[in-house]
Amino acid sequence: MPSLINKIVKMLIISDFFLNSGLGLIGPIFAIFIVKNIAAGNISEAAKVAGFSALCFWITKSLLQIPIGRYLDKNYGEKDDFWFMVIGTFMMALVPIGYLCSTQPWHIYAWQVFYAIAAAINFPSWSAIFTRHIDQGKEAVEWGTHSTVSGLGVGIAGGLGGICVAYFGFASVFIFVSAFSFLAGLLLLTVKNEISFTGEKVIRIPIQRHIT
Repeated sequence: MPSLINKIVKMLIISDFFLNSGLGLIGPIFAIFIVKNIAAGNISEAAKVAGFSALCFWITKSLLQIPIGRYLDKNYGEKDDFWFMVIGTFMMALVPIGYLCSTQPWHIYAWQVFYAIAAAINFPSWSAIFTRHIDQGKEAVEWGTHSTVSGLGVGIAGGLGGICVAYFGFASVFIFVSAFSFLAGLLLLTVKNEISFTGEKVIRIPIQRHIT
């Protein structure tokens, strides 16, 4: 990571690495988990559950992001952005444990809605703080660094997900993912004193970031 990136941007990138790496472990094995633990080996039923769970997530997240973003923009200062970002991250840390405790399709749907709410809280707030604190003249390299670091984390985690389940089982992997996500939230707390709770006028830069 470039050494001249400021502390807030650097910590947001590192936090996102842990968050996306942890959740990236689940992606390749989620459908298998549903087949084994929710659909009792019924592939057709598992496909329906997986598809509807994706619908629950994306519809909920899409409906909530703009209203939450509008609320954050109306409030001067970064106090609300910071705590939304932190709370959203900690909420996401609960999702893998929720999956692990699920035994019925509606449990998965409920946790997908919860996950979507958490992501909708986290995404606009994280993006707002990153945008405000990005170093002038380094916009491309800092967004590129974020994309590279997050992409590497998701890619490596995706490749290891199946192997980890084969050796350690779903429970261990899901607990590990939860711990990684919780660590991401703790890392965000380290920049609390750097955040402008009173607010200041800044230039906004278009962003592109996905949580899936």
